[in-house]
Amino acid sequence: MKAPGTESLRLRKQPAALAVVPILPACPTRELPHTSLGLPVSSSEDRRDSKAYLQLFLLVLALVGFGLVMVYSASSGLAQFRFDNGHFFFQRWVLRALVGVVALLIAMHVDLDRVRECAKWILIAGFIGLGIVVMLKLFGVGKVRGAYRWIPIPGFGAFQPADLMRLALVIFLADRLNHDKGALRDFKDYVRHAGVVALAMFLIVLQPDLGTALAIGLTCALMMYVAGVQVVHLTGSVLSAAPFVAFIVFGLGYRKERVMTFLNPTGDVQGDGYQITQSLVALGSGGLTGLGLTKSLQKYFFLPEPHTDFVFSIVGEELGLMGTLGLLAGFLLFGHLGLKIARQAPDFYGFLLASGLTFMVMVYALINVGVSIGMLPTTGLPLPFISYGGSSLLLTMVGAGLLINVGRTSAQQPAGILVEESVSWQRRPRSRIRTPVLSGR
Repeated sequence: MKAPGTESLRLRKQPAALAVVPILPACPTRELPHTSLGLPVSSSEDRRDSKAYLQLFLLVLALVGFGLVMVYSASSGLAQFRFDNGHFFFQRWVLRALVGVVALLIAMHVDLDRVRECAKWILIAGFIGLGIVVMLKLFGVGKVRGAYRWIPIPGFGAFQPADLMRLALVIFLADRLNHDKGALRDFKDYVRHAGVVALAMFLIVLQPDLGTALAIGLTCALMMYVAGVQVVHLTGSVLSAAPFVAFIVFGLGYRKERVMTFLNPTGDVQGDGYQITQSLVALGSGGLTGLGLTKSLQKYFFLPEPHTDFVFSIVGEELGLMGTLGLLAGFLLFGHLGLKIARQAPDFYGFLLASGLTFMVMVYALINVGVSIGMLPTTGLPLPFISYGGSSLLLTMVGAGLLINVGRTSAQQPAGILVEESVSWQRRPRSRIRTPVLSGR
């Protein structure tokens, strides 16, 4: 006979490979994210103590603040020449950054279940925006630098629907992959998800904007991979799309010249290779510690778009190798904290949403830096949080807010019993939370 008030904890028999860690006996059953990369999932008690979302919030503010400084430094000469006001771009960037911070705070506290319920409508809004851009192209309205990518909005400037679409696809895929997690390995279910992504990429290519389309495709492919979609399906999609991409690159427009310039950047330094040559000159001029803040020479009409596409090169010129490494460390920390939040997410949907939002930022950062240092062909993608822009910053801040929201929600979840099959780096979606069975015997 047990002493009064004594309870015995009886757990269902588990295979020897499973590690069972009791935390709190009386807790509701809920799923832990499927760790497709085999990431060791922290206990619920660790999640409540985790400050990753607070660290990420401060990091995002720091990156935006750094972006404000670099946009002012990189754009002052160009703004003085074009508008007779050296603060023109900076003033607009401050206003947009404030709007972005407000959007960040709202996204941090919005109900994630509401976001999931609105996933389809957000995606439809993205397709409507891309459809409007296609219509504007048919009528020859809104052409900027040879492309139709923006919807003119009086008083705001212009809105780029592709920025909305990349966020919409992450939210939509997180919802659908979570809904179909029992059939992720079925080819027909994969085709449904991949078809939506392919349609969005096709509409973006029509603008034309191949770089953004490929960045979105890579982000979605990474999401599907960590969700547990078979690698053979993803590989098949890449191989199927390769001929179309090759035709677009080598058979249409200016893209062939960009690729040939990438392969031989010094072949025509005054023509197609001008941008990348000037970018490398800026990076090389900075040396170890840089010429000093605001003292760039390349921004004075040598390097095109110094405050947008090639702001990373201005960072290297003014702050040197130390400045560029510091900025790269900031993005690596963003990726670390984002994946940590994903690993600690309260459910599979949160895991997918946090992973996708992290991939979205990291893919854009990787491509922008790769272009600036001559490792990738010129694409025109912005550097998240740093490059001057409107819709790009706004939607990136919304995505960062949702990512922080996942971490904040996870930290508030009750504890449970962690059942972990493997902590190796393998794609085994097996981890989950189980509730112990109490017995009064």
